[in-house]
Amino acid sequence: MRAKRIVTEENLATLAQEFRTAAGKNRAEAAREMGVARQAVIYAEDQPDKSFTKLRCRMIEAYSPYKVTGPVFLLEKK
Repeated sequence: MRAKRIVTEENLATLAQEFRTAAGKNRAEAAREMGVARQAVIYAEDQPDKSFTKLRCRMIEAYSPYKVTGPVFLLEKK
């Protein structure tokens, strides 16, 4: 992935799931680490139409070398 990349809100859901699984975390572990219910992680990953943007950004930042800069959602190397 390039150092900076513009992504859509829908892409944030996909990236959150990809980075979580690449980090070897299941949804229950991620929920505990994020301090949310497991169902919130499921919604954040599987239902991009639901408003879980903040959780998606937190997951991407926790499980990848990127930070998310919005509102255009730029991914930059940390």
